[in-house]
Amino acid sequence: MIPLWIDYFKSGENSVRLDDLLEDNQIVINDIILAELEPFLIIKKQYKIIEMLHAIRLLPLQINWAEIIQWQANCLAAGANGIGIPDLLIAQNAKQHGCEIYSLDKHFRLLNQVVNDIKLLGYT
Repeated sequence: MIPLWIDYFKSGENSVRLDDLLEDNQIVINDIILAELEPFLIIKKQYKIIEMLHAIRLLPLQINWAEIIQWQANCLAAGANGIGIPDLLIAQNAKQHGCEIYSLDKHFRLLNQVVNDIKLLGYT
């Protein structure tokens, strides 16, 4: 998630697509994503961007730790190492709410190969 937002803030090649999704009100966020983004934005004094992020619909987190543990075990067994708990929580949150994940992070692609219930925007 974070690389996508960084790309967006720098007006990178994926910023147009994210702009379209934002304009169509197709983007949601959760507290994990905010916790990863906001500290850097605070340091850079990017308060308008923080305000923009808080205007995006916030998905409530309902963590199923047994599922997170099983996903992590499946990833490790499949050799998909390095997928952190925050990425697993974001994926679980998206799954619970029937959302697709739009990310440039390879960890979500790896996770998608192990956990079939994860939907990635733009990937099959």
